[in-house]
Amino acid sequence: MANYVFPPAPQAALPVRGSDQLYAVSRIFCVGRNYAAHAREMGSDPTREPPFYFNKAPADLVASGSTIAYPPGTENFHYEMELVIAIGQPAFRVAPDQAAACVWGYACGLDMTRRDLQNAAKAIGRPWDFGKDFENAAVISPLVPASEVGPLGGGLIELSVNGAVKQTGDLADMIWSVPEVVANLSQYYHLQPGDLIYTGTPEGVGPVKPGDRITGRIDGVGEIALTIGQPD
Repeated sequence: MANYVFPPAPQAALPVRGSDQLYAVSRIFCVGRNYAAHAREMGSDPTREPPFYFNKAPADLVASGSTIAYPPGTENFHYEMELVIAIGQPAFRVAPDQAAACVWGYACGLDMTRRDLQNAAKAIGRPWDFGKDFENAAVISPLVPASEVGPLGGGLIELSVNGAVKQTGDLADMIWSVPEVVANLSQYYHLQPGDLIYTGTPEGVGPVKPGDRITGRIDGVGEIALTIGQPD
């Protein structure tokens, strides 16, 4: 038995809807600006240039339905509603027509963002880690097997804050489809079961404050909820 200096952190894992099985998470990739309208609201000109990515740590995961503390270091805490892909078999340098078979399941996700820290980093060409990779920054619903969902070429994606709709779009609006995202990322990584991919958000991102209740849904995938608590 290994003699660790400190006990290792628990394995990050997600529940599977309708099952007692868990999906062990190893890595989290996030696609930046994958909806044209959101790219415009963030000051970019959307094209079909290759997608770009940033990462979150598995320790950032928090289950749908949770209450999280308003995070430190920010005064502009944003929601971003996203479809999440769960990889189910190895994928390295696959083509888009091969990529769909590598998807095990889907979930609803919230890419929570310290927008002021992200914008400050962008302005001076620094990485986005402070804005994107922090505790409770990757909210996620239970996984739904792809076999129960079928191809996700379209479908409503929507988010509300305190009952008011803030984001609404269609998965068909993604600049890069699910197979294209998996295929592109596989050119740079040996994707494996346990890898999650947050696929980008529609327009309408905005701030939340303590006491706010976020709810979201994606047709065929499910629902997600989060309450913003007081700062620690």
